[in-house]
Amino acid sequence: MPTQVLLGDIVIDVVFKDIKNVHLGVYPPDGKVRISAPSRMNLDTIRIYAISKLAWIKRQQHKLRSQERESPREYLDRESHFVWGKRYLLEVVEDNAAPTVELRHNAMMLQVRPGTDEPKMQAVVDGWYRQQIKEAAAALIDKWEPVIGVKVRALFVQRMKTKWGSCNPRNGSIRLNTDLAKKPSECLEYLVVHEMTHLLEPTHNARFVALMDRFMPDWRQRRDQLNQLPVRHEVWAY
Repeated sequence: MPTQVLLGDIVIDVVFKDIKNVHLGVYPPDGKVRISAPSRMNLDTIRIYAISKLAWIKRQQHKLRSQERESPREYLDRESHFVWGKRYLLEVVEDNAAPTVELRHNAMMLQVRPGTDEPKMQAVVDGWYRQQIKEAAAALIDKWEPVIGVKVRALFVQRMKTKWGSCNPRNGSIRLNTDLAKKPSECLEYLVVHEMTHLLEPTHNARFVALMDRFMPDWRQRRDQLNQLPVRHEVWAY
């Protein structure tokens, strides 16, 4: 069980690990705070560090608690689903054939075998979203590699609860959240450029900001647009 630090009404879980640096995170949906610290670090030192970050912690908690969340998907006819920021009404079609998803005008046609349950329908739709991201992101990577001057060696797309994307500068890989296929396409492009820029500069320091300003001058507007959009309903367990 993690040690806890109390700062007023804020409870911070502290987990000691075999690491060199302190890592602070504020996690959805309700702003739970966690610090990972080196095994030998004194708890008083961690408390002082947390106090120095208190304003940032409160800002992140406010953002998370005020963010709109989608209602749970039930995969029923005329349920709303979003693709690249546009709303489609679900139409479930049963057929003894391979499951498919197809967009027709304002409808998302979900073809499944008779008797398919909700979890399997969700898996079909999630797989389709994942493929949309893979195809769109691959084209964006080809576009931006010569601009940024990096090579993306691997692209992964998966459901992510706490991040829209991440990267590993050591092996040149980036990861993108499947849910980005629900958001406007300019949000995906922002994430791709953001993670590719991290291959040049791993941290969010002044150099990273300057690089983003050079590559994508409107990146702040795209970031704000993404963060203001509803996120997936999740059942969270810590």
